[in-house]
Amino acid sequence: MMHEVYPFKFEPIYKEKIWGNQKLKTVLNKHIPQDKKIGESWEISAVQGDTSVVKNGYLAGNSLQELIEVYMADLVGEKIYETYGIEFPLLIKFIDATDVLSIQVHPDDELAKKRHKAFGKTEMWYVVQADEGAELISGFNKEMDKETYLKHLNENTLPEILNNEKVKAGDVFYLPSGRVHAIGAGILLAEIQQTSDITYRIFDWNRKGADGKPRELHTDLALDAIDYKYYGKYRTDYEAEKNESTNLVNCQYFTTNIFEIDQVIEKDWIATDSFVIYMCLEGKAELEYDEEDRVEIEAGDTLLVPAAIDHLKYIPRKYAKLLEVYIDIDQNKS
Repeated sequence: MMHEVYPFKFEPIYKEKIWGNQKLKTVLNKHIPQDKKIGESWEISAVQGDTSVVKNGYLAGNSLQELIEVYMADLVGEKIYETYGIEFPLLIKFIDATDVLSIQVHPDDELAKKRHKAFGKTEMWYVVQADEGAELISGFNKEMDKETYLKHLNENTLPEILNNEKVKAGDVFYLPSGRVHAIGAGILLAEIQQTSDITYRIFDWNRKGADGKPRELHTDLALDAIDYKYYGKYRTDYEAEKNESTNLVNCQYFTTNIFEIDQVIEKDWIATDSFVIYMCLEGKAELEYDEEDRVEIEAGDTLLVPAAIDHLKYIPRKYAKLLEVYIDIDQNKS
């Protein structure tokens, strides 16, 4: 069956950051200028003021917003369109941190709606590359409460109660709204999150911003947003099976799988009722749709496959490692 829509690639939106570097270029083949410190590449975004623009095929030059307005459920899926309307529900990024980032927390949907008339932010990280000894922060390292947290914050000892994790390529962290977190130095990762740019910064290592002043903290806003529970385990365990999708994260906002292929695979997507996003982490592959049409994806590329395309053939060029992201709208909260 022929479709008007096809798998879309978008122009990456590069964000210069004081902590950015060149890994997006050296590891993920991004065309970034030598003299620029690019910390983030927004691969697919519907955040206001930062909307992705198509770069392939006859719809090149159109924005993601325009695609949804015209193609609606054909692009995103029936139930997703009923739930989110013309707002694309996910923000997809690659992040390159050469310095430790500020410690942050994001509000949940309820709090974000009340305060900002926006969605909250649940997200996940997949570590693409990490320098020797690199660490990140996810959650607390013991049972916590508001009073103890505030005491540490006020005494400048917050890092003592945070959970540090040494990381390597392939590590996965699920970060539901409310979980305090920070990316450490020397880490390149893929970030999948709800479309929301609401971040409460709670500690910035006593650094000064580019203007010589400390950056704004959101201490009061964060207090009611933080989940103080101690979970004991913060890293996601999985065992990837070659040539099949291995689930990493399954929540109401997104499902993410790792999909490593070294042979031709065919998949049926009829029952999914969702777009599918592919982030290529290693290697190269072609995706065949509509019987003959193909689109190529290689390390650093991100592809949005519309919901109307219900059958795909994956043809690796020797080998490809892909993150596979879609939304199961009927998913119970996890």
